[in-house]
Amino acid sequence: MDVCVVGTGYVGLVAGACLADMGNNVICVDNNKEKVENLKKGIVPIYEPLLDELIATNVKDGRLKFSDNLDDAVKKSLVCFIAVGTPEDEEGNADLSALFAVAEQIAKSLNGYKVIVDKSTVPVGTGERVYNLIKSLTDKDFDVVSNPEFLKQGAAVEDFLKPDRVVIGSNSECATKIMKELYAPHLLNGNPVMVMDIKSAEMTKYASNSFLALKISYANEIANICEKTGADVNAVRSAVCADRRIGHQFLFAGLGFGGSCFPKDLKALIHTAKQNGVEPQILLAAYDTNKKQREIFAGKILKRFSNNLKGLTFGVWGLSFKPKTNDMREAPSITIINKLLENGATVKAFDPKAFEEAKRIFKDRIQYANNSYEAVKDADAMLLLTEWHEFRLPDFKQMAQIMKQKIIFDGRNQYDPKTLRELGFEYYCVGRAQEV
Repeated sequence: MDVCVVGTGYVGLVAGACLADMGNNVICVDNNKEKVENLKKGIVPIYEPLLDELIATNVKDGRLKFSDNLDDAVKKSLVCFIAVGTPEDEEGNADLSALFAVAEQIAKSLNGYKVIVDKSTVPVGTGERVYNLIKSLTDKDFDVVSNPEFLKQGAAVEDFLKPDRVVIGSNSECATKIMKELYAPHLLNGNPVMVMDIKSAEMTKYASNSFLALKISYANEIANICEKTGADVNAVRSAVCADRRIGHQFLFAGLGFGGSCFPKDLKALIHTAKQNGVEPQILLAAYDTNKKQREIFAGKILKRFSNNLKGLTFGVWGLSFKPKTNDMREAPSITIINKLLENGATVKAFDPKAFEEAKRIFKDRIQYANNSYEAVKDADAMLLLTEWHEFRLPDFKQMAQIMKQKIIFDGRNQYDPKTLRELGFEYYCVGRAQEV
């Protein structure tokens, strides 16, 4: 099938590469000419496991192309995905200006029937607005479909190639048939295609992300209660998650959620609810709890050092908002590091993939270490902020020798308190006694 994907951000690149890998002819379009030229050379602007290889293979085999010519790409395609960013505006709602601009350009390029797919995360009712906009600009035949993505950063390629489900919001039998055909190779595992009206598909994306965000905030609120009462959140979590009605995913205590999706989508759904006269108390609480969680962690550091961080050095492990990505959007590390800097501390940080992003954010306000041990050399404390695999089993004996003070603040509850106690470390974590 001939497909174009407009937008070479996180969603667009993964979708384009994965669709090409299933044998489709895909053109990924972006108005950033430098980005397009870099992609043609194999320079991928984001880190996502397997994505580089997938792009290289399909470019080499001729199934995947990159272009800044939207008109040409639309004319050559049957299915046109819109995968541009929908960042929040000043009121917390999704900014749809880029999406509508692309829809307008597609309308002017139609040369026959097309299925126009909203892949971007958009508020309920956007599909109808896109349809009306295009209809006002062309007499060509087309359908608009909502096809939200459910990709986890760090596992996005696998999620796209083997999805739990594919949601298709469509009011057209023809468009539905085409979309089912397009996704058929991705659903050989027997997982379902779920066809529904466009508004329900749009709501599904927000409802899914907001529920996962709520689970994370709930886990952190329980952790805070555990910490004050002397209970151990890890023991509590294990027992609670053994209940099949609850399950294990997204119930880890830590520093809260970050990234581009959960915070933005939660706020957008809150905005939509208020616009329609609904006071979303649970959603508001989930957002507020998440925001406070990283402040609570920073507060532990300040309390340990009597609110005086001047002259102290902190070694930070992990900058991205989660492992297996270089994405630092809404990352807890930003809040915590800024708090340290505001209080006069020196920060030395290491992250396997997020250095370039960090340099754009912090510039020369922090030091960038070449490895994890360099980050904690002569440090007064180590902060674990992102649970990259390579941080799971560090050489604590080596750390004890090179650190100025043997203090660890574990924002991911990754280490064993008994082991650290035996090695003479002070250990602070989330949801257990603050010092062990």
